[in-house]
Amino acid sequence: MARILEEDASGAVVYQITDDPLEKSNIYCEQPYCSADSRVFVYERQNPKSSSNYNEYVICEFGTWKSEVLGQGLRAPGMSHTGIFYYRHVQEGKCLELRRVDLATGEWEVIFEFPEDFQHRGMDTVSPDERYYAYGVTLSLEPQMFGIELLDLKTGTRNLIHTDPDICNPHTQFEPTWGKQIMVQHNRGCKVLPDGTRAVIFGEQGATEFLLDIPSGKVTRLQVGEPYTPSIVGHEAWIAGTNEILLTVRAPNARGLHSPEEWYFAEGDYTPEKGNLLGVKAGEPPRSVSRGYRFNHLGTSPCGRYFFADDWQGSGKLILGSIQTGKNAVVCDARTSILVKKAHPHAYASPDMQWMVFTSDLSGQPQIHVASIPPDLVNRLN
Repeated sequence: MARILEEDASGAVVYQITDDPLEKSNIYCEQPYCSADSRVFVYERQNPKSSSNYNEYVICEFGTWKSEVLGQGLRAPGMSHTGIFYYRHVQEGKCLELRRVDLATGEWEVIFEFPEDFQHRGMDTVSPDERYYAYGVTLSLEPQMFGIELLDLKTGTRNLIHTDPDICNPHTQFEPTWGKQIMVQHNRGCKVLPDGTRAVIFGEQGATEFLLDIPSGKVTRLQVGEPYTPSIVGHEAWIAGTNEILLTVRAPNARGLHSPEEWYFAEGDYTPEKGNLLGVKAGEPPRSVSRGYRFNHLGTSPCGRYFFADDWQGSGKLILGSIQTGKNAVVCDARTSILVKKAHPHAYASPDMQWMVFTSDLSGQPQIHVASIPPDLVNRLN
């Protein structure tokens, strides 16, 4: 049962939406998991009674907080900027269905069938025209090799368009306006054990990003990460309509499995006062977008004007900012254990900029929360 927790100094009203004991999250933050009309959002919870389809996807209406199970499937779904949600559902003994759901209507259909033993890595992504669907795959762990596979939803063909031993966490994302490229996170020097456990997130070179042309797989390198900037944190999103990527960079000396507290303490030119939130385009050096906080997880609005992020200090202030002006403001404090992975806030704003969805363990375990965004707060950013 949803309940009001508090009214923040910003004027935001914070609601706790869930209180059941099932493990859950608001999925992720790189883009809104909302219908295009901002009426509903979707979150995931793990139900041990659901057997092979262990994730329940729950749709919730903003304001009324009415909720219902949308479907059951596997983790790491896909999401478009137009409110179309994709997830994989196991049909035992038969196949792995790729289901397409219009969040505005709840209508769904099976658009492809993978083999039942199909394994993938990272989050799925879809082109804006819904022609292509991309995701990471594991090719081998001895020796270590991963790939990016492209599914043509028109012809039903699957093609491996890129291979690399260091894309263990690819974070594939289609450019959301024209869909000519996908970005891929490159965890240089990562180590994955034969059982699939990620032992080293990245090595001495740190992490960076590169682009793949669609459908050819041609690689374009970006001027971010060593030697241009410190390693990226590993959170990034396209800025719609610009061919620019928004991302965060970490401390220059952060390596591999150093303590999480040290990862985000950016120094020198990337302190909170100078800004570790950067924008980068192909062929251009990165630019500082906003400053004042130790930005970590982030996302961008479908209109390309705003970003949302958490401050990796204290209990996680949730920030809304303008990509154009660089101005930012605190919507509320997540009041969560930021160093506990399952309690990361992963905050995002609804497309109409009226609500911010996030995860917090304030109640003792991670639960779904929503904060109303005061209209005057958004106006001040512009």
